[in-house]
Amino acid sequence: MSHSSSLLENAVDQLASLPGIGRRTAMRLALDLLRREPQEVARFAEAIRRMRDEVRYCEVCCNISDEPRCAICRDPHRDASLICVVEDIRDVIAIENTRQFKGLYHVLGGVISPMDGIGPDDLHTAELMERVAQGDVREAVLALGGTLEGDTTGFYLNRRLSEAAVLVTTIARGISVGSDLDQADEVTLGRSIADRKPYEQSLKR
Repeated sequence: MSHSSSLLENAVDQLASLPGIGRRTAMRLALDLLRREPQEVARFAEAIRRMRDEVRYCEVCCNISDEPRCAICRDPHRDASLICVVEDIRDVIAIENTRQFKGLYHVLGGVISPMDGIGPDDLHTAELMERVAQGDVREAVLALGGTLEGDTTGFYLNRRLSEAAVLVTTIARGISVGSDLDQADEVTLGRSIADRKPYEQSLKR
């Protein structure tokens, strides 16, 4: 579609490149920004720029952070002996919203997927084992999606963590098979965390 303004068209193209944003929605967003005060749009653009340029990954858990260590890892009230292993940052946000978990996290950055050429070495598994090797981790909760790739990753991590004498548990299957954690409602996800069970039991289902 051709517009009377190439600048507007370019803005719509950029907004439409975001996931879940179609061209109609992109057009509404662009026109809304056009109606706002210049200072407000400048603050909006600056917030996006700073997020992209300054947000980093936590040196401990690989979560997003404004500092070398994220706020969760810096919190002295969190249980450092309890680590929840998740696929990506969205899962941390989803679990934190339940207010049921008081330990720390470890973000893998994906799951093992041989079909896509993703193996353990492509994830943050080495960093997880380094944390375990320090001797402070008592329990690792595998909070991975109920997909084949999630199960494959869980099976691999269970073997590695068990060899390191760490109790490995998994969230209760209140989460539908084949679904992602960030799609679950907070009550279901919270109960799944609270009712976690030894990983080996989950293999018998």
